[in-house]
Amino acid sequence: MTERKPPGVSFEAWADRQIREAEERGAFADLPGRGKPLPSAGGPYDELWWVKRKMQREGLSFLPPTLVLRKEAEDALAAVAEARTEGQVRRILGAVNRKIEAAIRRPPEGPPLNLAPFDVERAVAEWRESRPPAP
Repeated sequence: MTERKPPGVSFEAWADRQIREAEERGAFADLPGRGKPLPSAGGPYDELWWVKRKMQREGLSFLPPTLVLRKEAEDALAAVAEARTEGQVRRILGAVNRKIEAAIRRPPEGPPLNLAPFDVERAVAEWRESRPPAP
């Protein structure tokens, strides 16, 4: 139910009264973050905050595709270091190699890719060497 602003009352006073009464009724009690600062309260103001938050929620990137692929390649190397089996190493590198090969065949927009597919056999050998010897 919407209450109309009475004549002769400033909009600001009327709006403040509406907010105060709603707060007294508990209308805001179940809102997330109640009593806590907003997540971005301490940072500098960013006019595109909502765009960046939406892109993050949707899993989108505002980086050029080549930079995204470079980051994926770095992440793949980190995942290889944590891999538990040789099969995992091969799957991780195989997946990123397919993306790199596709980008080489059909270069995406952005800065140069400057990546070559990983040598899976060499990476597997290095992974084996980095493992402690089996008891």
